[in-house]
Amino acid sequence: MTQFYGEHTRLLVSVDCIVFGFEEDKLKLLIGKRQMDPGRGEFSLYGGFVGIDESLPDAANRVLRDLTGLDKLYIKQVGAFGNIDRDPGERVISIAYCALINVKDYDDNIRQQHGLEWVNLEDMPKLYSDHNIMVNKAINMLRRRINTEPLSFNLLPDLFTLTQLQHVYEAILGEEIDKRNFRKRIKTIDFIEKTELVDKITSKRGAALFRFNKRAYEDDPNFKL
Repeated sequence: MTQFYGEHTRLLVSVDCIVFGFEEDKLKLLIGKRQMDPGRGEFSLYGGFVGIDESLPDAANRVLRDLTGLDKLYIKQVGAFGNIDRDPGERVISIAYCALINVKDYDDNIRQQHGLEWVNLEDMPKLYSDHNIMVNKAINMLRRRINTEPLSFNLLPDLFTLTQLQHVYEAILGEEIDKRNFRKRIKTIDFIEKTELVDKITSKRGAALFRFNKRAYEDDPNFKL
């Protein structure tokens, strides 16, 4: 700390993490009940305060690593939230981050240790403070980006069917997509590769499995679905 800015009021800065997953054709949100005051017992996003030696992304990644045990997750900053009365405890400015994870990669023991649960986005309850607003801004951001960024592959296993991929798009967009047109477009995208493998678990007839080729995507900067 320095002697500068001593005449100004000090504020607290936190990060709140909006974690989305995908399961049973539904977009899921990871929430839990607050274990502290103010708002003890209210449903809430998971977050933490920014350390004196941390950047905002470093703080968000630390929180996510503690929350999920996973590194190198997809994260994007959603925005800053600083209404004067947003936190009745102190003057806190929060920076919200959106993260996408494959539910199957998440160790369920860690989830239980934190007292967290997956809820369908459409069944989201009233959350603490302005957390509902954060979630709504995050989903709107995903809807703007999904046709120009490979967001959906962060929610899927490494191998997936085209039906699973379509359901992810539908879950994020909140609307049905014409199957024929969707598959016609997928066939023109080089970085969605068909494999020789077949899914015999979720498909009775045996659906072809596909994978995302990140290197091919990086060679296709004009991607748009």
